[in-house]
Amino acid sequence: MATKLAVSLIGLAVVGTGGWYGGRIAVEHVVHDYILEHPEILPQAMENLQRRQARDQLAEVRQNVETPFPGAVLGNPEGKTTLVEFSDYACGYCRQSLPDVKNLIARNPDLRIVVRELPVIGPQSPAAARMALAAAEQGKYEAFHDAMYAAGQVDEPTIEAVARQVGLDMARAKRIAASPTVDQEIQRNLQIAGKLGFSGTPSWVAGDNLIAGAVGIDQLARALDEARSGAQSGGQDS
Repeated sequence: MATKLAVSLIGLAVVGTGGWYGGRIAVEHVVHDYILEHPEILPQAMENLQRRQARDQLAEVRQNVETPFPGAVLGNPEGKTTLVEFSDYACGYCRQSLPDVKNLIARNPDLRIVVRELPVIGPQSPAAARMALAAAEQGKYEAFHDAMYAAGQVDEPTIEAVARQVGLDMARAKRIAASPTVDQEIQRNLQIAGKLGFSGTPSWVAGDNLIAGAVGIDQLARALDEARSGAQSGGQDS
């Protein structure tokens, strides 16, 4: 409402001074005075700008970012609401966010969480990400994902121990982990993260929201509500 009123004031200033060029100084005064009197519109304007920028960043990669590596999904694989998480098993904040993810799944039966492996933190992060995708290929992604975070450390013995713990066929898992398909998936995730401006984990995509960090369940829940509302309204700004 405040933004629309500001636009109306600008329009009046333009009309009253014979056009944009002639009335530029008058318009600047109107805008300046209005912002001083209504500073509450600045956060709203910044939020709208960030939303537009996020939508532009997402436009060319949305289908890729929301299409999981086969099996690398938490929650309802057929869910109509999608949350994307970029994560790294060496990331303490990702581990900290796991209870939030579980709570969101419990509270939202329609929620599909696409996990994109983004191994950028530790020297063994790529090996853990590869084994996670190998677990996905065997239909045991969630079990490996949860057990790997529960293990609390990322090194080769732990990765293999967790893989055996969740019942992976180890010969098959090692073959898949070293495959070009898994390599391409990790490179794709790195490229997508770069295009979205994500440099660390956890990072999230919910609708048109790009969220960096362990922001907590409340912010993620609000972003999901906005994503649902945007889908229902056709994604148009109010």
